[in-house]
Amino acid sequence: MSAPAPAHPLLRRAIAQPEVLRWHSWSALAPGPSLLVLGAVHGNEVCGAHAVVRLVDALDEGRLQLQRGRLTLVPVANALAFGQNTREGERNLNRRFMPRAEPQDYEDRVTQRLAPLLAQHEALLDLHSFHTPGEPFAMVGPRDNSGAREPFARAAEEMALARALGAQQVVEGWLEVYDRAALARGERPDDDGIGTNEYMRSQGGYAVTIECGQHEDPEAIEVAERALYGALAHLGLAHVSAPPRFAGPATRLKDVVLRQSPGDRLVRDWHSFDAVRAGEVIGVRADGTPVAAAHDGCVLFPHPEADAGQEWFYLAEPDEG
Repeated sequence: MSAPAPAHPLLRRAIAQPEVLRWHSWSALAPGPSLLVLGAVHGNEVCGAHAVVRLVDALDEGRLQLQRGRLTLVPVANALAFGQNTREGERNLNRRFMPRAEPQDYEDRVTQRLAPLLAQHEALLDLHSFHTPGEPFAMVGPRDNSGAREPFARAAEEMALARALGAQQVVEGWLEVYDRAALARGERPDDDGIGTNEYMRSQGGYAVTIECGQHEDPEAIEVAERALYGALAHLGLAHVSAPPRFAGPATRLKDVVLRQSPGDRLVRDWHSFDAVRAGEVIGVRADGTPVAAAHDGCVLFPHPEADAGQEWFYLAEPDEG
């Protein structure tokens, strides 16, 4: 179902012209890092789009000036889904984010245009929101490693950016646990786990996703805007006020539990970062079998209405490293 038409002309234009991908770039004469920001990779996650067009206006109207480096803003990465107010246009843009020689769907065509743009930048900030109530958090990728799946050498820079965005939680280790979900479904890990962040790392850059709050919460737009200014301040791209840095321990994803049947139910209204103790029951299968936490930690990304075979909830623990 379509949402009410947004007031900002850039967002209206994105809906009216879904076959045109529009971005806005500024390059200062002074050298510095290059930052790319994506809004509305998922079309019903609108906070990023609204925050990004505010920043476009501030730069275009001279209320804010780029001091060094390069900044590219994409208010609406998935215009088809944004116009529909749905997560996906024809498929999830944040899965299989790999350019194909012969695009098969709308998101493939978007990926063909966005992938080179990512490769031209050093850092990526991807603005998202989530479906259940909870506190904003930033997500980073793996620690530095030389493995075959997601080799990486910029974990310290990535974590420093994540801590600068104003969210008071940072989550690590997405792809490893996503691969574990594929194995639980009887599948082999493949390119389905590759999203914008993973692709950015594969091109030599680093990337942070910030989940700004619940989809419909107007405060999520303010969270996204604070994250934008936090990134600009941290990278020294503009003279702006920065939100408080997160100085606590990160949370590391450890386990994922799939929903097996529509009859599976969570025992309470779980929110991300709700604490659990080992043995505490989180959900009950359709046949009455309890699903309990295997270790102390917290629940992340609970999805009570997940389709059968999809991620029901994740479990995480404080990062001891």
